[in-house]
Amino acid sequence: MSGDSRVDTISRLAQWRIESFGPCSYKRSDAFKVGIWNWHLSIEKNRYLYIRLFPEPSRASKDQPPIARFVLRVSNLGANRRPYISPIHERLLRTSEDFVWPVDSTFHGRFMIDVEFLDLRICQLNGADPIPIWPTDGSMQSLSSQSTLGCLSRMLGEAIHTDITINTADGSLQAHKALLAASSPVFQSMFLHDLKEKESSTIEISDISMESCMALLSYLYGTIKQEDFWKHRLALLAAANKYDITSLKDCCEESLLEDINSGNVLERLQEAWLYQLEKLKKGCLTYLFDFGKIYDVRDEITNFFRHADRDLMMEMFQEVLTVWKPA
Repeated sequence: MSGDSRVDTISRLAQWRIESFGPCSYKRSDAFKVGIWNWHLSIEKNRYLYIRLFPEPSRASKDQPPIARFVLRVSNLGANRRPYISPIHERLLRTSEDFVWPVDSTFHGRFMIDVEFLDLRICQLNGADPIPIWPTDGSMQSLSSQSTLGCLSRMLGEAIHTDITINTADGSLQAHKALLAASSPVFQSMFLHDLKEKESSTIEISDISMESCMALLSYLYGTIKQEDFWKHRLALLAAANKYDITSLKDCCEESLLEDINSGNVLERLQEAWLYQLEKLKKGCLTYLFDFGKIYDVRDEITNFFRHADRDLMMEMFQEVLTVWKPA
């Protein structure tokens, strides 16, 4: 496998670094996987630089062809990067002829091509609505599980035999001690020992809104909707850390790692440091330095450094030394 044809991927970003493209008029990348498909990039030089993105011929691309929504960026390697950015494209991709982007600019020598997948869906050949790849809706439950979840949903929604009140920043909710205790060792400790929560059957959680707390309870009762989870991810992460709900903390980390981009990477890095999320922290540092996206956040980085933890800044500096070694 040639290093010049390898494509690196992280989250929904694929990056192809071209080390040499002088007299050569055509080059194709190795296959890289995003979603359920293997993909290729190719470049061809004529009057323009023509860039193609297409799925590798396979049963998956034939029986479940992708509808992709994506953005392409081309930039020179080195400190003086001036990216050439495509519009947002959305189309059905089957072959190398389905998408070509002519770049009216000269790129030669060392440069790189980024593809950021904003959405991927499976085109159903029977004409039904496309099936989204991200995020999954968690709907594949057995009938017995659906029945159980329906009962738990009623218990929460209709406050059936509730025995604990949760006072949030802007309202109160009813829940069940047994379920909270089974979900969190912190809650269990509250109810086992002679703490005020045991005596009053009340929990004060003033650092969370009622809406976010309802999302937390919906997760614990197994009835949370995907859109509510995504909307309240950061509040859920804080609650999961505070009440030692490991499964929720892991879900939040995986979700935050899944859609890193230039607009949120610094915030994600701060959250990763605050809650000791090693995978998310590594993903953010890789995105910024290995993939060179530090150039995209140069306007925000100064303010970030003003508030960042000193140890985090040292770790970022070490990452710079690792990635930008002298040739």
